[in-house]
Amino acid sequence: MTPPPAPQHHQILIVGGGTAGITVAARLRRAGIRDIALLEPSETHWYQPLWTLVGGGQAPLRASLRTEAEVIPPGVRWLRERASAVDPVARTVTTASGRVFSYGRLVLAPGLHLDWDGIPGLAPALGHGGVSSNYRPDLAPYTWEAIRRMRRGTALFTMPSGPVKCGGAPQKIAYLAADHWRKRGVLGAIRIVLVLPEPAMFKVPVFDRALTETARRYGIEVRLSSEMTSLDGAARKAVVTDHTTGATETLRYDLLHAVPPQRAPQWLAESPLADPASPHGYVAADRATLQHPDFPEVFTIGDAAHLPTSKTGAAIRKQAPVLVANLLDGLRGRPAAAHYDGYTSCPLVTARHKMLLAEFDYDLRPAPSIPFLDTTRERTDMWFLKRYGLPQLYFKGMLKGLA
Repeated sequence: MTPPPAPQHHQILIVGGGTAGITVAARLRRAGIRDIALLEPSETHWYQPLWTLVGGGQAPLRASLRTEAEVIPPGVRWLRERASAVDPVARTVTTASGRVFSYGRLVLAPGLHLDWDGIPGLAPALGHGGVSSNYRPDLAPYTWEAIRRMRRGTALFTMPSGPVKCGGAPQKIAYLAADHWRKRGVLGAIRIVLVLPEPAMFKVPVFDRALTETARRYGIEVRLSSEMTSLDGAARKAVVTDHTTGATETLRYDLLHAVPPQRAPQWLAESPLADPASPHGYVAADRATLQHPDFPEVFTIGDAAHLPTSKTGAAIRKQAPVLVANLLDGLRGRPAAAHYDGYTSCPLVTARHKMLLAEFDYDLRPAPSIPFLDTTRERTDMWFLKRYGLPQLYFKGMLKGLA
């Protein structure tokens, strides 16, 4: 019997070729690391923060798209495979095709899994009957189509419980829709209901107050500590459960923008690297160094990491230099010295050409990047930053290891 081939070894193996994986790979290459392999099955790379503006009719979908080949840093070996298992004791990652790769250091950046089946009735309802979600690129243009065609009725915008990527996105599309209807003169004929699982609209008080006022201005009915628990697409009815009282309410909708529950990829959630304290299977990590507490040769970054901060590209931009510095320290036999303070940012679009920029740290303290600008107020320059500046920073800065 022929023995199985020995695992292909790499000094550094990165799982995931999204924002986090590419940014880390680029920074490692700039630091002089030569043997880097990146595991990523997709041939398409998306700049996902733009999808809200696509759904709001303010950007074309193609502006968020690049091929994966365009963003892979030169010198990084691209393994077009999907991870299916990880063994941190043996230091190996197995792929869906059965190939095995071993590593000296492992960077986990696989993102998260959108659980469209997590809400009964959601998956079959998507893409028709007024049901859409900007969390899928093929559906974001349909969101805008549904908003543009609506003249009267009920519009329902929902957010699930648990961590989601870009926690402001479920609200932003509601405000963009309301502003469009206001300008078309039909806002008074449309009932807007915004369903949020948290007891406040935003965890940082100054932004909670601003968003509460935004919702009031548009006449939006806000259901706090609530979420959509099922829907009937054929009947256009959704069940909303109030988690404070346990009461349920059935709402008939004409337009529904739904955000699916989100969790770690199953192979990761079932691995020894998952944090027992995370009900969604995210990877355990020291909140400062981004190292795994039990396997110091393993680092995690971005959406897959169980960290008490929002899952955003802005968080990755601050996590990446910390992770790379600590990984390099480990290769040189030194203890991890760089610390991540939990910085994250959420651009909160409140109208066409208007935006708040929420920046804060682990302790929910505001952490503005531009101290002389008051980003707690709606600003036009912040909207142009989101639409044009941040995509350039992303493609020409972050993904090149420069920002």
